[in-house]
Amino acid sequence: DHYKTIPSYAHTDKETIDSFIEAGASFSEAELSPLNRSGDEEGCRFENGNVYTPKGFKEAYKQYCELGFPSLCADEEFGGQGMPLSLGSAVSEMVGTANWSFSMYPGLSEGAIRTLEHHGTDEQKQKYLLKLVSGEWTGTMCLTEAHAGSDLGITRSKAEPNEDGSYAITGQKIFISAGEHDMADNIVHIVLARLPGAPAGTKGISLFIVPKFNVNEDGSIGERNTVTCGSIEHKMGIKASATAVLNFDKAKGYLIGPENKGLNCMFTFMNTARIGTAIQGLTAAELAFQGGLSYAKDRLAMRALSGAKAPEQVADPIIVHPAVRNMVLTCKAFAEGGRALVYYLSQFSDVVTKGEGESQAYADQMLSFLTPIAKAFLTETGYEAANHGVQVYGGHGFIREWGMEQCIRDLRISQIYEGTNGVQSQDLIGRKTIKCGGAFIAEYIAEIRDEVNQLGSDLNFIKDATLDAATEVESITQYILEQSKENADYSNGVAVDYLHAVGLLSFAYMFAKIAAAAKDKSGDFYQNKLALAQ
Repeated sequence: DHYKTIPSYAHTDKETIDSFIEAGASFSEAELSPLNRSGDEEGCRFENGNVYTPKGFKEAYKQYCELGFPSLCADEEFGGQGMPLSLGSAVSEMVGTANWSFSMYPGLSEGAIRTLEHHGTDEQKQKYLLKLVSGEWTGTMCLTEAHAGSDLGITRSKAEPNEDGSYAITGQKIFISAGEHDMADNIVHIVLARLPGAPAGTKGISLFIVPKFNVNEDGSIGERNTVTCGSIEHKMGIKASATAVLNFDKAKGYLIGPENKGLNCMFTFMNTARIGTAIQGLTAAELAFQGGLSYAKDRLAMRALSGAKAPEQVADPIIVHPAVRNMVLTCKAFAEGGRALVYYLSQFSDVVTKGEGESQAYADQMLSFLTPIAKAFLTETGYEAANHGVQVYGGHGFIREWGMEQCIRDLRISQIYEGTNGVQSQDLIGRKTIKCGGAFIAEYIAEIRDEVNQLGSDLNFIKDATLDAATEVESITQYILEQSKENADYSNGVAVDYLHAVGLLSFAYMFAKIAAAAKDKSGDFYQNKLALAQ
């Protein structure tokens, strides 16, 4: 029904959706999941400036491209299939749950594609998009530098104009996911750098395309550009994803968008990446739930306090113990609440991408407001769920062969990259709340109340809880607005807790939607939704 409201997506019917989801599920289960532990054990190999991915990754990526996943949501004009971003999110979740390291390679390309679609010239689109959309080439985002971290305003990389209209890019970028690898013919780097005489701070940053191999006029690959991989990082997790240090030595680059507006253009990329990182939190909760549930059904230990539940066995399966059920259901609640929130955001993404008029403007505002909440809150709840997953396994959770400790290690970076969760919290409380006098959160709460107040008395359990949470967040917001007038530093001190409060409200709202959709339907699937909402 959502797709029918957007003419460009009206062709997306249930059969189409199911076919992509089934293909994504089959590929993730059969090809990617078996590579998850082996990729973690082997990691990436760095030799003489070249990066080699673990065994099986190159072949899996080729199959990923043959199945058409890189082109799923790209514009048809450049070889894409024109499907909604919300459908892409469903595929991304399954791919990421099966093997997050693998998902990093095509995941960064999606942001590069979005950036070129929105800000590239016709010539740039023709030169780069066709190969990025097909998956023959991959993309990166090259933002941070060793001295800068999240403070992009102190970026030092420079761009000197060349006589042919291109630019010579010089500098070093660190923490570049998929910055160098052996799975694609070319890598298109999207790079922040400063033009000569540019203003200081974020107002003086421009954005450039810098390909690993220069591209000839006919679209073929030319000589190697002067961008090289200096090393790859030795990391806590996502070891099969290459995190590169890239050195640019007067590498040929091309300006994207207006001069000194690079950060504005880059937000197209960053918001796409932040939704992708929110999905990572969701995948960890889902993986912890699946693993924890399976193990808890099989593992025998002690008897239920209310009497033996499996008297024919030497002990009861640990799923009968309330403390274990609590942990498993918490993982499930975080996964399903997170999934609903991701798809809620993704629907706004669809409208922003192909909608029109007032609905597009509203969707853009809501997407901007909700993105930091989803990125930070879902990665925090995902990490809590991953810890529960280890705990359910007990000592075996600490052992590598069971996969739960890898879930924690792979996820831990998600609270740091794409803007740390502290930075996301400051964005929410500063730019998205204090700066507008609380207007965005007020509109969000008004929407929540309008929808939740329509629920019948049979759903009072979630209706009342959600309305209470809305009132509490409203009160907290007013208090923060008042305190910030007296002390400018106050907001940063409470920013993380404020984001968590809005995140919990958002989960309540999502479960109110879930409960409303499930209450009149029969069968265990829907009854379990209601039980989980409670």
